[in-house]
Amino acid sequence: MDNWRDNQDNSGCRITKIGIIVQSSLMDLKAVLMVARRGKFRTAALELGISTTALSNAVGKLERTLGVRLFNRTTRSVSLTEAGQRFVAQVAPAVQDIHEAMEVARSQQATPSGTLRINAFPTAAREIFSWLVLPFLSVHPQVHIDIVTEGRLVDIVAGGFDLGIRSSDLVPADMIALPLGVARRNVVVGAPSYLKAHGTPLIPQDLVEHSCLRVRLPDGAIYRWPFEKDGQSVHIDVEGPVTLDEASLARTAALASVGLTLAMEFDVRDDIEAGRLVRVLEDWTPTLSPLSLYYPSRRNPTAAFKAFVDFARRQSGASNTLKPSIGWEGP
Repeated sequence: MDNWRDNQDNSGCRITKIGIIVQSSLMDLKAVLMVARRGKFRTAALELGISTTALSNAVGKLERTLGVRLFNRTTRSVSLTEAGQRFVAQVAPAVQDIHEAMEVARSQQATPSGTLRINAFPTAAREIFSWLVLPFLSVHPQVHIDIVTEGRLVDIVAGGFDLGIRSSDLVPADMIALPLGVARRNVVVGAPSYLKAHGTPLIPQDLVEHSCLRVRLPDGAIYRWPFEKDGQSVHIDVEGPVTLDEASLARTAALASVGLTLAMEFDVRDDIEAGRLVRVLEDWTPTLSPLSLYYPSRRNPTAAFKAFVDFARRQSGASNTLKPSIGWEGP
């Protein structure tokens, strides 16, 4: 009977692992654990794929259920109260046990179903969406794929993701990686009207005389455009009328003759082939590392997880002969 008896901490908050989990939704518990791990509501909300308001409501609901405050909140920081520290220490293992039990059950499914959470750079997500994600959903309609795009590197295990997609050279060493085999490169492009009015740069240093669309990184720094030729590398601090953190906006501005932009070839290939944009400094933009699908070792992978990895392995083999920019036309 002692296993079912409430444990009482010094703050007067009565905590029972089973009782709290029964009274509260698993999402409420995950919300508290993620905020405790990340220390910020906004970061935790992004990793859970919900709004900051929804996350705050979930935490508040659980605090009302317990009758105790779990977090100290200021305008700049969030930290666990003493009661919150004890609650997280007790509940985190129980929630992990629940997730493992659910994975064991799902691994027995004959038909893949459920949700797969994937974290990727925005450019990587755009590259694999049409030739990997959409065809997979066509074959496995009972699977829901939740893609979260972020410009920063993310710990997919801590963030609750099943899979990640990054450049092969950025995959953590402790992860299992599946190279997707897609050739990738940066390109510098501009509208024909812009090049006619301002001339064509022949070497990277010529960019200082041009209007360029600057890119802001997630940490706030301005991206320096990288170039390489014959073993010589150079990074250029470009200048221009606009600074952006979204590739589609840079493409739109380049099409409007605002300036030159550095883009992933995949994002502007159709514009280049149609003559709307012209590639420059082509001999200075080498091939980049291919993308990799990566994930941690799992004892009991779900049927959906196994199906997606197997499908990616087959599709990546085909992608060596098919351009991913070609629209998928069915199996």
